[in-house]
Amino acid sequence: MDEILDILINDARTPAEDIAKMTKKPVAAVKKAIRKYEEDGTIVQYKAVVNPELAEGLSAPVRALIEVSIVPQKDVGFDHVAERIYSFAEVTSCYLVSGSYDLLLIVEGKSIQTVAEFVSSKLSSMENVRQTTTHFLLKKYKEEGKIFKQSARLKRLNISY
Repeated sequence: MDEILDILINDARTPAEDIAKMTKKPVAAVKKAIRKYEEDGTIVQYKAVVNPELAEGLSAPVRALIEVSIVPQKDVGFDHVAERIYSFAEVTSCYLVSGSYDLLLIVEGKSIQTVAEFVSSKLSSMENVRQTTTHFLLKKYKEEGKIFKQSARLKRLNISY
């Protein structure tokens, strides 16, 4: 992979000047490469990874991992069904995977009930969906390679008998 992309994947806030020093390339060439990556869709988004336990006033959505078994369609395979599924606003990520299921979705909602309603009324009722399994995310320990510091106020109490 390109050196510039490697640096941005690790820390998207790295200034072009620092990337130029690290790669021994001119700053103008680094800026041009980044602009090209943004325009051609190689760089899709810059994202902050936030620890919701430490972010005051942040109301984190309920997230669930949903395994989906589907019937592939003739001549288009999984792609057409996957496109219909990832078009729903509740679906934040959609992956074709190996194993017992075909697709792995990350779904967000305001509550467990809204995610459950999505699964029962929209996802499970689709023509080519055979089976789903939903796993609600209860706590983040690590995301995007970053380990989350745990909030002191959420420490468990010692229990003795």
